[in-house]
Amino acid sequence: MTDLYQTQRAMRNMRKAAMQRGVIAVLDVGTSKIACLVLRFDGPDAFSESEGIGSMAGQSSFRVIGAATTRSRGVKFGEVDAMQETERAIRTAVQAAQKMANLRVDHVIACFSGARPRSYGLAGEIELHDSTVSEQDVARVLSSCDVPNFGEGREVLHAQPVNFAIDHRSGLNDPRGQIGNRLATDMHLMTVDAGAIQNILYCIKRCDLELAGLASSAYVSGISSLVEDEQELGAACVDLGGGATGISVFIKKHMIYSDSVRLGGDHVTSDISKGLQVSLATAERIKTFYGGVVATGMDDREMIEIGGETGDWEHDRRTVSRAELIGIMRPRVEEILEEVRVRLDAAGFDHLPSQQIVLTGGGSQIPGLDGMASRMLGQQVRLGRPLRVQGLPQAATGAAFASAVGLCLFAAHPQDEWWDFEMPAERYPARSLRRAVKWFKDNW
Repeated sequence: MTDLYQTQRAMRNMRKAAMQRGVIAVLDVGTSKIACLVLRFDGPDAFSESEGIGSMAGQSSFRVIGAATTRSRGVKFGEVDAMQETERAIRTAVQAAQKMANLRVDHVIACFSGARPRSYGLAGEIELHDSTVSEQDVARVLSSCDVPNFGEGREVLHAQPVNFAIDHRSGLNDPRGQIGNRLATDMHLMTVDAGAIQNILYCIKRCDLELAGLASSAYVSGISSLVEDEQELGAACVDLGGGATGISVFIKKHMIYSDSVRLGGDHVTSDISKGLQVSLATAERIKTFYGGVVATGMDDREMIEIGGETGDWEHDRRTVSRAELIGIMRPRVEEILEEVRVRLDAAGFDHLPSQQIVLTGGGSQIPGLDGMASRMLGQQVRLGRPLRVQGLPQAATGAAFASAVGLCLFAAHPQDEWWDFEMPAERYPARSLRRAVKWFKDNW
């Protein structure tokens, strides 16, 4: 536990150093693409609110000065599977982004999906020595949280205080400087498979880069795709990636639950490839140009030329109706949404005051998906596009870049996490087995 706390603190310090130099890169390590954006920071108030950046971007304004994507290799279900291939792909993306930015980058902040995330709600409470809440008191109350025994081979990826209460006043964002007798907190803790973190650390080190932060893709997609009201009142972000679908639930501007489904757009492509007996590349092209999930009468008559390079003339000249293609895609998309629904039910999502669901990620671009999702998941579903950020090339503004853009916002203005506070050394959170409380049912 303590070594992880130290690692995260070290990454935070690296981020500070990079920010002082004014340049940092963000890296989205996905199953279908690896995206790298190079950011330049220029102190507070460098540009106005009108740039499409809300207060979310916080104090640090930045612009994207380099961007590159490359086809991902060696990543499955959002996790690194073949080290050397992933390392090569990361190096390719980073070098291309550096070239566009025309400078060298030493520090990166990375995000990844998959890795079997698990969410816990923790609670802690202390008596205040002095009636005014100090930074030390915040550290003390965070370390008083009972951390569940989340098992061997798991690491904490996020640990964020999501609510503070002084005496009977709950819903405080920052209790410092306020007066009272007892301070309580609710914390959201998210753990992932340690191996997944180790592999990404290793790949990034091998590329001669320093890791200045790690985040979950589902979390950063939520930061960039949910508008401020949705983050405040309660919403879920469903990030349909290539190899995994990430789910994050926000309320009061904090993530309070996260999960992932080990299915994504690549599984739809692979179904098309098997169903039509074509290569994955051809299946991907057919999906992108003609795909859909809702068939109308027109689709029986619309014929799609499959094409192919097998050299067998008959085989390569086949056609398929769009209705047949939809018939192949629909069951898999339904399966993904069904899994998402199970996870949202487990999260107690229906207890939140607002139940907006925002679909984002490359897989969300399948025509008709939003209608199907609102039937399966609940009424309020919209397609989300990430916020506009300064300097981002047009090609990188779509839903497929939700996590890359969210990572920029996360780099510029990370939320307080447990390791941002100096913990009293003897008081690293005790590994008590008290079950994680479903605190957002009680508190909101």
